[in-house]
Amino acid sequence: MRWGFVWRAASRFVAGERLEDGLRAIRELEAMGIGGILDHLGENVESAADAMRATEDYLLALDHLTALGMRPHLAVKLTHLGLDIGEEICEGNLRRVIERAAQVGTVVEIDMESSVYTERTLRLYRRLAPQYPNTRVAIQAYLYRSREDVERLIEEGIARIRLCKGAYQEPPHIAYPRKRDVDASYVRLMERLLSAEARQRGAYVAIATHDERIIQHALRRIAEWEVPRDAFEFQMLYGIRRDLQISLARQGYTVRVYVPYGTEWYPYFMRRLGERPANVWFVVRNLLRA
Repeated sequence: MRWGFVWRAASRFVAGERLEDGLRAIRELEAMGIGGILDHLGENVESAADAMRATEDYLLALDHLTALGMRPHLAVKLTHLGLDIGEEICEGNLRRVIERAAQVGTVVEIDMESSVYTERTLRLYRRLAPQYPNTRVAIQAYLYRSREDVERLIEEGIARIRLCKGAYQEPPHIAYPRKRDVDASYVRLMERLLSAEARQRGAYVAIATHDERIIQHALRRIAEWEVPRDAFEFQMLYGIRRDLQISLARQGYTVRVYVPYGTEWYPYFMRRLGERPANVWFVVRNLLRA
């Protein structure tokens, strides 16, 4: 993390280390008609005090956004709020963030971490979602269990979902190992959430992918099924496919970009390297020159 070239590579995906950096990036996106999702990077805190500090950071971010008249969504990782320490601690911290977000009129998107946390994350979401409609949860298409999870959330009327493929390394008995199977799973889940039956039960899907083939497939289904534009949106990551983000926004679709910031950028960057091997070669070339 001390090597400048590593940060130069990471800065493609991370707005900066300070809250001000994240706010600047969101302002730039909003100027192009694109919404933001502010993510204060951090995960797997080891003490209740650390979880409390992370919670206060989220609340501070919401205060800054309110003062500036900005309403981007807020993304949270539950291990940043103390899930490894205990569900009660995490739930208390999460409630504080969600309640403050509701007061200022914005949404909290609960990130999904590795499969070790899937059940606990969904359990907390189920407890809070009926009371707080300004919450969403991520579902990872590469997990075998996701089809059942989506059906259950639809049945419960709380299928407010950020649908992504999944970026954590998972064993083949838990997740599809082949990309084509992950893509097929993604399309199945996306179509289910866009279906008239799901929408009648309150389903909302954030189509979180940079895969242009899947996006074009989604657009065909949306037109064919006459899906209203308040039932879905497109989401992408900061620094990836800006051209596609702008194109969709110009067509009148809701587009949000996940904007991470903070000093704990290294784990996030490593997951982006895993998704895009070309970035690995950038780091290796610079390492050899060092």
